Amino acid sequence: MSSPVIRTFSYHYRGKYRHGVGKIPVDMGQPCPNRLQGGCIFCRPASFTPAYLCNTDDVLRQVAEGKKHLLRGRFKKYFAYFQQETCTALPVEQLMPVFQLLLADAACIGLILSTRPDYVSSQLLEPLAELLSTSGKECLFELGLQSVHERSLQLLNRNHSYSSFEDAVRLIRQAGCFELGAHLIFGIPGECAEDMLCSVQTVCRLGVNALKLHHLQVIRETPLADLYAQGSVEVFTLDGYMQFLLRVLPIIPADVTIHRLWATAHPELLIAPHWHVLAGRLSEMLRHKMTEVGIWQGQRAGRPFPSLNATL
Repeated sequence: MSSPVIRTFSYHYRGKYRHGVGKIPVDMGQPCPNRLQGGCIFCRPASFTPAYLCNTDDVLRQVAEGKKHLLRGRFKKYFAYFQQETCTALPVEQLMPVFQLLLADAACIGLILSTRPDYVSSQLLEPLAELLSTSGKECLFELGLQSVHERSLQLLNRNHSYSSFEDAVRLIRQAGCFELGAHLIFGIPGECAEDMLCSVQTVCRLGVNALKLHHLQVIRETPLADLYAQGSVEVFTLDGYMQFLLRVLPIIPADVTIHRLWATAHPELLIAPHWHVLAGRLSEMLRHKMTEVGIWQGQRAGRPFPSLNATL
């Protein structure tokens, strides 16, 4: 298996487990606490919730439906993916039995907890670390940061600071058994290309294991949609975003796993941008452009792309 130009989620875990690995979203039904403060201006959970997923179903039924509708026999192993809302806002005594139940499935290799940096606590990390030790499974904390710039966090109504992210990183690293990921959005109003590159470089310097990156999307019935209607928001064109990724990927260390490079909101809820290109085709286009101009992930990060035999 030769080294690619991007360390994708698929490439990384296929190399690690010698077969494909999928993700099954799980919804605990816990609304994001930030909604009590108006919510993030870009966010509408319905825009990225799988059609089959119902938060009133118990988690085992959700996983069974995920295996049926998402994995479809393509993958033998999967991560239980807590992407919906902010699951770590729930009490620890409510979360831990669910984690234990999911990790008991031999096909489940671990958890991905997508959450806010201000809802990471040692009260959760300590028992979860013990569970991972006894189960032999893994866990990635995917922290929603979006930007390292305070003005952008305020515009997005995130109601946390960059220092909150640093605090969460410190707690997760101290536990010693978790992987760390960051979620960034490109195209936040008021940010130039250098601002966005700064966000990437800053989180990479903290030693993240994974990144989820995507362009800003304008979703119906959000405050961002109102700003867009007023002409206050510009979105990436397809070519513009591809050209920007050609600048971003070389500065990301080659051992960082890229979980996502574009957003995939439900078309009926998406206002802009409309590229009318499937994700698979976007990947092909990006790889072709990278090969054409001779660049790869990590090219400018000071580390060569590690071989599978050396790192996985």
